[in-house]
Amino acid sequence: MNDDTIRLVTIGRIIRRRWRLLTLLAVVGALVGYGTSLLFPPRYTTSASVLLPGAWEERELLTQAEIATSSVVVNRAATTLGWAGVSAGDLRDQVSAKATDGNIIKISGTAETPERAQQLSDQVAQQFVNFAARIVDDNTDPEAAAQLEALQQMVVQTSRRITELADAADPGQTVESVQTRTELEKLRTSLQEAITKLDQADPTANKANMVVMGPAARPAGEAPPTRTQLIVAGALLFFLLAVIGHLTAARMSRRLRTHPEIAAALGSALLGTVEVPGERRESRAGGRGPRARIRRLLGTDVRWDIPTPRRSGDEAGRQIRYRRVCARLRDEIPAPRRLLVVVPDGDEVARRAAGQLVAEAGNDPSPGSPNGEHPMLRVVGVSVSRPMVPDGDHESGALVVLSAGNWTAGELAGIAEACADAKHEVVGIVLAGTVRARSTRTAGGPRDAGRPRDTAAPMLAVGHDATGGSR
Repeated sequence: MNDDTIRLVTIGRIIRRRWRLLTLLAVVGALVGYGTSLLFPPRYTTSASVLLPGAWEERELLTQAEIATSSVVVNRAATTLGWAGVSAGDLRDQVSAKATDGNIIKISGTAETPERAQQLSDQVAQQFVNFAARIVDDNTDPEAAAQLEALQQMVVQTSRRITELADAADPGQTVESVQTRTELEKLRTSLQEAITKLDQADPTANKANMVVMGPAARPAGEAPPTRTQLIVAGALLFFLLAVIGHLTAARMSRRLRTHPEIAAALGSALLGTVEVPGERRESRAGGRGPRARIRRLLGTDVRWDIPTPRRSGDEAGRQIRYRRVCARLRDEIPAPRRLLVVVPDGDEVARRAAGQLVAEAGNDPSPGSPNGEHPMLRVVGVSVSRPMVPDGDHESGALVVLSAGNWTAGELAGIAEACADAKHEVVGIVLAGTVRARSTRTAGGPRDAGRPRDTAAPMLAVGHDATGGSR
C-alpha cells in the first residue's frame, strides 16, 4: 500500500488529467438521478396549525401530536376525503405532526398534487380538533359538572347578599359601621377569588377549545427531493465516487516508486538517474483498436498518479547525467565487456533513455582504457508478464533501465530472475525520468550534437546493432 499523504494537489491532478472521464461519470450519475426521479412521482407538502389554549406541559403536547397522527384521526380524514385508490394506511404514511412553541401542533400532509396536500392537511387538522373535543366531552362527569355549576350559582347569590347587607348598614361614621362594611368587602373579594380558582381548577375549561389557525397554504413547489436535486445528487455522487476510486487505487498500488525499493527488487545497485524530454505522445499508452481509441478519448491512457514533470535545465545538463552513468558503469566493470540493456516492454521513457545511453557510451570512450575501448551495449525489450532475456553469445551482463512508479516488486523480480536464467548478471540499474524541455537552448549548447540523441531512429539503430557493439 502506498502511504503517501493525499493532498489537495493530488485531487487537483486527478481532476486535471481525468476530467473527461469524470465528466462522463457525472453525466451518467445525472442520468441515474433522472431515472430515479421517474420512479418516484413529485410530492407536495403543506401544513396546518392547531392552537391549544391554556397551560400545557411538554409531554402533553407530545401526546397531542401523537393523537393527531393516530389511526382514528387519519381514518376519519380518509373517510371524509373519499379519494379513490387511497386507503387510510396510505394516508397514515403521508401525515406527520409535531409540537412547536406557543402550544401549537403543526400537522403536515404530503400528496401528489398541491390541491390534495392542502385538503389532506386541513381535513386531518379538523378531525383532530373534533376528536379531542369528543374525548373531553366523554371524560366529563355529569354529576360533578352539575355540582360545580350549583356551587358557582351559590357563590353568586352570596355575593349579591353581601352587597345588600353593605348597602343596608348604617351609613354613619361610627367605628362599628365602618368595620362591618370593611369585613363585607373582604368577604366579597374572597368569594370572587374563589370563583376564579374554580374556573382555573377545571381541567377541561380551556383545553377543549382547540382552534385550527386557518387553512393550510397551497404548496408552490415540490417537496424534497425534487427532480433537480436527484439529478444534481446523482452527478455529484458519481463524481465523488470516481475521485475516491482513483485515490483508493493509488493508495493500494504496489508499484515501486523509491530508489531503494527498486534496487532491492532487482538485487543490484543504482548507477544513477537520467532525464528524458517529455512529449505528449510518449505519455500516452500505445495500442490500436476501439479500446485504445476509447482510452485516448477519455484520457485514461495518461498516467495521473505521477507528479508533473519538472523543467529541465538544458541539453548539456542532460548529457552530463548520461556521461556520469557511463563512468560509473566503467567503474563497475573495468574490463571492456558487452552488456545487454534490458528495458521493460511498454516503458517508452526507459526505451528512449536506453537508446541515448547506448549512443553516449559509443561516443564517449573510456579515457582509462587502451585504444579508447568502452563497454558495448545492446538494447533488448523484455515483457514483464512473461520475462525472457536472450542468451547472449557475446554479452556477459545486463544493465536494467526503467522508470519509477510503473512496475511492482514481483515484476522486477521476474526480470532479475530472467537475467539470471540467461546467465546475465545485473551489473546496475538506471532510472529514467521525464522532464519538460525548455523551448530555447542555452548559449553554447551542443545543438547539432544533441539532435540525434532526441530522435528515436538513431538510438534504435545503435541499440540494436546486429553485432552487439556501439558505433
